[in-house]
Amino acid sequence: MELADPEIQNILVDESDEFLGLIRQHAGFESRLEELAQKPAPTEEEWIEEIQLKKHKLALKDQMAALIRNYRRENFAVTH
Repeated sequence: MELADPEIQNILVDESDEFLGLIRQHAGFESRLEELAQKPAPTEEEWIEEIQLKKHKLALKDQMAALIRNYRRENFAVTH
């Protein structure tokens, strides 16, 4: 039986320092984005920062998805 992504994420958080680091970075970016969203009139620098944070956050999600795919491939490979 193949594990769902949230289950694999929980395993990787416990077993992979790399995955845990990505999760922490992602949470940090999300926290900063929430701070920026609270500003009634963001400056141009804050607007640029928001765009960069969103790009970095998306890149982290891609990296986490790759680790999940690798885990799935290594642990649930179909043998013929």
